[in-house]
Amino acid sequence: MIAFGDTFSIGDKVMLVDRKERRYLVDLAAGGEFHSHAGFVSHDDIVGCPDGAEVVSTKGARYVVLRPTLEDFVVEMPRGAQVIYPKDLATILMIGDIQPGVNVLESGIGSGALSMAMLRAGARITGYELREDFANRARANVRSFLGESALSSYDVHIRNCYDGIDGCDFDRVILDLPEPWLVVDHAVGAMRLGGVLVAYTPAITQAMQVRAALGDHWTGQRTLEVLHRTWHIDGQAVRPDHRMVAHTGFLTVARLVGKPD
Repeated sequence: MIAFGDTFSIGDKVMLVDRKERRYLVDLAAGGEFHSHAGFVSHDDIVGCPDGAEVVSTKGARYVVLRPTLEDFVVEMPRGAQVIYPKDLATILMIGDIQPGVNVLESGIGSGALSMAMLRAGARITGYELREDFANRARANVRSFLGESALSSYDVHIRNCYDGIDGCDFDRVILDLPEPWLVVDHAVGAMRLGGVLVAYTPAITQAMQVRAALGDHWTGQRTLEVLHRTWHIDGQAVRPDHRMVAHTGFLTVARLVGKPD
């Protein structure tokens, strides 16, 4: 684990930010080079630099070097499936009450963005994923950003959550699936009382079907979406930016309060 304030070393990830705020994610390698239309920067010139240092390319382009945040990595990381946006990841952590030691069943792990967010919050994850290439990509991304030790809390299986869930002691069930309503009954049997279910769905019709599947065993049912609007601030010229990250998906959340007789 890298300590805050450490200088960059071979094997570290670094974010290069140019004067136009373009961002480039780089893995530092011995003898490596970062190339762009503005020349190249030797990785050796970055090694030993602290966060916020400036390096100059062979054509005079200047870059600030920063250690990437989880948000940076999620946006720039290799992916096989579309990732959940950081604005939704943050909300899932809050409404799902993801905390150290919580036992999570995550189905539909994709490229591992949500997995990384929950692992870094201290969760233990059992993941169900249909596609082996997605599962391998998620493991690789987790290892790349959080380190090898994170995999001890990340148990990924190639299987279909629609067919059932093994176990009966999950504190949370987090779903990113086309038909999450088909998993609701399985979740009742797999979760502890008081547990939280969160379903991420792109379409409101999907959210409606999740809500219809939540019966008397659940309470606190709600569906929400998160809109992310930035602002242009330049002296006294202040206005909302013309573009915003608006709809990405709906989040449906509920708590388990009963079991079938």
